[in-house]
Amino acid sequence: MRRDVRGTAPHGGPLIAAVTAALTTTLLLTACGPTQHTESADRTPVPIAGASAQLPVPEGKGSKTPDDFNGDGHRDLVLGDLVKAQAHADDPGIGIVYGGEHGLVPGARQLIAPQRQGAATKGQLPAVFDAEATCDLDGDGFTDLVVSTDPPYDGQGRPPVPLQILFGSPTGLTGKAVHLTVPSTARVGNDWPDQPVCGDFDGDNAQDLVLHATGGKLTYLRGPFTRKGAPKKAADPVRSPGEVPTGPAADVNRDGYDDLVVRAAQGTGPSAVVLGGPSGPTRTGTALPAGIDVALGSFGRGKALDAAVGAMGETSLRYDLPTAVRGTLDAAGSVLDAADFDGDGLFELVSSGSRLRVFQGRTTGLSAKATVTVEPPATGTTRVVAVGDYDGDGRADLAVRTYRSETKDTVAVYPGAKKGLVAAEPSVTFSTSAFLTA
Repeated sequence: MRRDVRGTAPHGGPLIAAVTAALTTTLLLTACGPTQHTESADRTPVPIAGASAQLPVPEGKGSKTPDDFNGDGHRDLVLGDLVKAQAHADDPGIGIVYGGEHGLVPGARQLIAPQRQGAATKGQLPAVFDAEATCDLDGDGFTDLVVSTDPPYDGQGRPPVPLQILFGSPTGLTGKAVHLTVPSTARVGNDWPDQPVCGDFDGDNAQDLVLHATGGKLTYLRGPFTRKGAPKKAADPVRSPGEVPTGPAADVNRDGYDDLVVRAAQGTGPSAVVLGGPSGPTRTGTALPAGIDVALGSFGRGKALDAAVGAMGETSLRYDLPTAVRGTLDAAGSVLDAADFDGDGLFELVSSGSRLRVFQGRTTGLSAKATVTVEPPATGTTRVVAVGDYDGDGRADLAVRTYRSETKDTVAVYPGAKKGLVAAEPSVTFSTSAFLTA
């Protein structure tokens, strides 16, 4: 799914306010497999400690770990939504929590703000930074962050490119952003070239970008990218079954080329898997049903990856892409993510609609009977921030954010587990309010 990386899932996520939260997790053993964490009527409030002291970002030498901005081999977490100092205040920016040997370290944090790190357009700094995609665009071993901005535009002619790149380094995302270069020949009409998806779509071991275009086409930029934001090559716009690329990318048919999901239009509606190849993402693979969200993962009924399409009534399943054996999951919600939490090689499906549930990947496929329900450590609206292996044990972890108000939230990270899929209690809990003093 598209995440605030807000963001993706197969590739691949969160400091503490003096707030009161509740943490009670009841474990019930189901007849068909995983442990269930069910809601408790008697939730005992427990205090969350004050914000962790600011720590220096560890210096790295480069790695192939996803979302590793400082290249130290430990995965970092991107937080696109932060609390504010007061209601209706300006958006403070993007938060980065850096990882360590045993997982995320809330004290090693960094606030990315457009006023400090944005690149000016026509002499005007952006007022907004929205996290869009993460990948190593220049191939130096440090993950880079693609952000969208609000460049000045008078509505006449072709709008400016709203995307900027913050490059990783041994000390993290410390430099100024640069504009992403999108050559005129790679654009279609007066489009906004945005909604980037990273992936190696042509199989050359360099990360590429696919962007939104119009007229049934996509903008395709081949990597690696220069430190000035220019792609190695910008192909002519490629034909597509839709105009809205959706990440994260994944090699769904195991042929060595990354693939992606493309929506016909914004919002709900049909989508399709677009397959990569030597010429990039140019082939339509499998048509997917209409839905709100799509997650790709190896859920258990074939050799290739599978797709889960979330809608209000049920989740549609398409196993073994691109042949796409059909199935349904009545109990899942509409907001989906996928990752392997128990380390068995099969992906679990995470639903964070009205409840936060994890459906176990099995050789017979997903089932509503093999489910874990996770109760967050605070009341409010809870959504998945990211899924990924933050503690380096080979199992994905689940990072969630519970929104309580514009000035209060709680982020919790649940480690993956061999039994029960995810731990009963979070290993890390904090509030994004700590970024206000970063």
